[in-house]
Amino acid sequence: MSQEQPKNPLHGVTLKAMVESLVERYGWVRLGARIPIRCFTNGPSVKSALKFLRQTEWARKQVEELYLANLGK
Repeated sequence: MSQEQPKNPLHGVTLKAMVESLVERYGWVRLGARIPIRCFTNGPSVKSALKFLRQTEWARKQVEELYLANLGK
C-alpha cells in the first residue's frame, strides 16, 4: 500500500538520516545554535534527539526545514 510521492523531497528519508546528516554538516554545537533545543545542546546524541523529535512536532518540523534547505548544498 505504498503511495508514490514524487514531489515530496522527504519521502523515504528517515528522521535518523536527517539528524545524522545535519550533525555531520554542522556538528552538535552549530546545530544547537541553529535549532536551540536541549537535545542538541546538552549532552547531545542521535538517540536522545530522535526520542525528542518523534514526540515534538514543532521541533521535527524545524529539523526537516533545515535538512531541506541543505539538500542542494
